[in-house]
Amino acid sequence: MKIIQASHLVKSFGAGDEKRNVLDDVSVEINKGEFVTVMGPSGSGKSTLLFVLSGMDGADSGKVSFDGKDLSSLKDNELADLRRTEMGFVFQKAALLSNLNILDNIILPSVRGNAKHTAKLTERAKGLMKKAGIEGLEERDLTQVSGGQLQRAGICRALMGNPNIIFGDEPTGALNSKTAAEIMDILAEINEDGTAILLVTHDAIVAAKSERILFMLDGKIASEMALPKFKGERLDERVEAVAAKMREIGI
Repeated sequence: MKIIQASHLVKSFGAGDEKRNVLDDVSVEINKGEFVTVMGPSGSGKSTLLFVLSGMDGADSGKVSFDGKDLSSLKDNELADLRRTEMGFVFQKAALLSNLNILDNIILPSVRGNAKHTAKLTERAKGLMKKAGIEGLEERDLTQVSGGQLQRAGICRALMGNPNIIFGDEPTGALNSKTAAEIMDILAEINEDGTAILLVTHDAIVAAKSERILFMLDGKIASEMALPKFKGERLDERVEAVAAKMREIGI
């Protein structure tokens, strides 16, 4: 079963002689429960692809279907509700509000239209925080926790609506290697529970923990690579296979 089907996506930036296709006739499918990463050099179109597939940005042409729904046919409020209830987002820097504590940041997006269920949402948020290893930080301000803890809070917030897919744009990019590995372990556990994951990354170690890698170059998917589901076995062999593929493509 496909959760995302995208066909012939074109997205341009600039005008006149400076116009260029950041996405150049890209077609891609993501299966339900699949763990996919997108790799490529800066400017290759990988983040733009993530934004278009998630409905955060529109394509100039082409079609994106999410669980059978044509994103271009949805009104702005319908698209916002879809992202809030069926998608989760994790970015390189957790987009949290400095005037709220950790717990309030996690539940805030879910309160919209559900204010009468705040107690239930708070209970769910605390359960997610325990699962993510940040139990006890509910009342902390953003300045009182580490970058890794903020990223865990961002993941908790992304999971509040029981999404069918998590989109991540370099979610480990600002973290040290130990914390990055811990974040990836959390994402792997989320995926094991049936949530699809689509991550943009520069990191071969991160990509090696996924089951399919899309390699982008100059606005196109230059190649794909399938990997067995990562079960905690030796990672170095997978990383070397990914690095070899990158060298072959010229990334």
